[in-house]
Amino acid sequence: MKYVIVISLFFQVLSTTAFSQAFKYHTVAPEENVYRIAQKYDVSVESIYKYNPDAKNGVQVGTKLVIPVQGETSETSGEAAVSFKSHRVEKKETLYSLSKQYDVSIDDIKKYNKQLYSKELQNGETIQIPIIVKGETQSARPVQKPLPPKSTQIGKTREHIILPKETKFGIARKYGMTVGELEVLNPTVGVLQPGIMLKVGTAVLDDYVIITDEAFQFYEVQPQETMYSLTRRFQVEADSLMALNPALKDGLKWGMILKVPTKDANGRTLDVGAEIMGEAEASDAKQLNLETNLNNFNTKNLVLMLPYNLSKIKNDSISNSREMLQNDRVMRISLDFYSGVLMAIERAQELGISTNLKVYDTQQQPSKVASIVQSNNFNNVDAVIGPLLQATSEEAAARLTNLNVPVISPISNRELRAIPNLYQARPSDDMLREAMIKYLQKNSQGKNVIIVADGASGGIKSKLMNALPNARTVNPSGNNISESTLSPSLVKGRENWVILESESVALLSSATSALNRLARDNDIVLFTTNKNSSFESDVLSNNHLGRLKFHFPSEYKEFDEMVSDSFIDSYKTKYGYVPNKYTVRGYDLTLDVLLRLAAMGSLEKSVEANIITEYVENKFLYKHKANGGYYNDAVYIMHLNEDLSLSVAKE
Repeated sequence: MKYVIVISLFFQVLSTTAFSQAFKYHTVAPEENVYRIAQKYDVSVESIYKYNPDAKNGVQVGTKLVIPVQGETSETSGEAAVSFKSHRVEKKETLYSLSKQYDVSIDDIKKYNKQLYSKELQNGETIQIPIIVKGETQSARPVQKPLPPKSTQIGKTREHIILPKETKFGIARKYGMTVGELEVLNPTVGVLQPGIMLKVGTAVLDDYVIITDEAFQFYEVQPQETMYSLTRRFQVEADSLMALNPALKDGLKWGMILKVPTKDANGRTLDVGAEIMGEAEASDAKQLNLETNLNNFNTKNLVLMLPYNLSKIKNDSISNSREMLQNDRVMRISLDFYSGVLMAIERAQELGISTNLKVYDTQQQPSKVASIVQSNNFNNVDAVIGPLLQATSEEAAARLTNLNVPVISPISNRELRAIPNLYQARPSDDMLREAMIKYLQKNSQGKNVIIVADGASGGIKSKLMNALPNARTVNPSGNNISESTLSPSLVKGRENWVILESESVALLSSATSALNRLARDNDIVLFTTNKNSSFESDVLSNNHLGRLKFHFPSEYKEFDEMVSDSFIDSYKTKYGYVPNKYTVRGYDLTLDVLLRLAAMGSLEKSVEANIITEYVENKFLYKHKANGGYYNDAVYIMHLNEDLSLSVAKE
C-alpha cells in the first residue's frame, strides 16, 4: 500500500514542477509598493517578504519579485487575529471541538500552530488560539504573533526613534519587551525604517540597541526552552548568559530577547547568517544545528534523479505493478528514498524554506541522464540529488560541471571519479575501514589486541599491523578457527580486543562461536573494519555478537523506535510503516541540502565552513577530495549491545 501511495505522489510531481507551491514573477511598476502588489495578487505582505527578503528594504521599478499564488494563506478572509489564548490540550479534544469551543476555524488554529499541519494534537501540549475580530482585512496590517503566556502587558509607554541598523529584536530587548509586545504596540509598523517613531515600554536596559560586536547576536526564547538547553545551544556558561542578560534574574520567559555569543568553543567568531565558521581549520569540524542559523529564504530549486523505471508501471495493472515492485530492488529503493525526500521538503517548508522540486526517471542508464540534462534548463538549479548508481551519478556531474551545479550521489559506496561538482554523500568502504582503524588506534591503549584474518584479507591485515604494532596475530586454518587456537592469545584480567577480518561465513561462524565460549572466562570485545554481508548470515548467532559487544563502522546509525522522533512518527502516521534506512537517508540528505543552502547560500560554502550536521540516522561532514569533488567523512562506530540494540560507541 505504501508504494502505491508513493507512486501516485511521484506522478503528481512529474506533472507539476513545483512542490505544493506555484509562483508568478512580477515586475515592479512605477508607484507600486509591496502592499499594493500583495493586494493585486491576493496574498499577504509577509508571504512576499518570505520569498523576496530584499523587498523589506523597499522595491525599485523594474525589480522582479517572486509571488506565491497557491499553497499560501491569502490572509484576506475578512477576519484578523488580534490576541491569543493559551490552551492546554485535554484528552479526547480535537481541532474540530476546539474550533467550536472558541468559534474559530480549524485553518486559523493551524495557521498559528504550524506543527499541526504535520501532526495531530498531542495530549498535554499547549497551543495558541487566535481571538478573531470579524470584518477586518488582515492583509492590511502585519500578522501579530501569539503573545507569550503570562506575558506582562505593557502599561506605560515612551517613544523611541528608530536609528539605522536597529532591529525589532534589539529594540525589544532594550526596553524589556518581547517582539510580540512591541508589535502589539505598533500594529502599523512593518519594516523598520530610520526616523520612524515607535511606542515602547519604560524599562530601559543599560545597553546599546545597535550591536557593533559581531561576537554577539539576538535570540528569541522559544516555548519550553530552559537555561540548560540555552547554555548547551550557545556553548556558554549560565553565569555568562546571566551577565549578558540581567533580565534573566527574574527568570527565563518565552519570547524574551537574549544577547548571546556567536563564538565557538575555541573562541572563533561565527558570522551567523553568512559564512558560518569560515575560519575553522580542517581538523576542527564543529557540529552545528543549521535550523537555528537560517537566513536565506529564497525558493530552493532541487532536481531529483532516481532510477524508477515507472514507465513500465504507468499503464500496467495494480497487481502486475506490485509483482514488479517485489522483483525490482532498485525500484523499491528509489521509491523508499523518494518518500523520504517528500517528508524532508515538508519539514523544510515548516521552517520557511520553499522548494521547487523537479523529478526525473534515469532508468538506470547514463544515456538517459545525458538526455535529461540536454533537454532541460539547469541554469537556476541549486542542487541535484541522485542519481543512485555510480555511472549515472558521474554522468550527471560531468554534464553539469560547466554550470557548477552540485550533484549529490546519495547511496553509492564505491570510489567515485574526481569531478569538481560531485559530492559523495555516503562514505566509501575504504573510508569506513580507515575510521575503524583510527578508532582502534585511539582507544586500544592498555588492551590486548588480537588480529584474526584469513588469506583473502591480507591487505587489511597489513594495515592493522602497521597501525597497531603491539597487536598479536592468529591465523585460522582454512575457513575454521577453534578455541584452542584462540585461547593462548587471550589475557585474563585485561580487555581482549579481537579484530576479525573475513568474508567467509564459515570462518566468521566458527570464530564467533569459539569467542563466545571463551568469553565465559575472559573479557572479550569483537571488532571488524568491514561489516560485510557475511555478518548478516543466518549461520551467525546475533546473540553471540551481542555478548561479544560487536563493534563495526557504519555510514548510518539505526534510530531507536522507543524514542519519539517527529519524522518517524509523521512517517508512520502517513504510510503506516516504520521507515527503512533508504527512506531515512532520503529525508536526512534532502533536509541537509536544503538547510545548508538556506544557512550558507551554497553547498560549497558549507564545505568551507567545515561543519558536521546530524539528523535521524545520518551525519554529514563534506571534505575536498585531493583531485576534485567532495566526500562525506562522517562515520559512526556502532556497538551491538547484549540485548541486540545498537548504540554509537564511546570514544
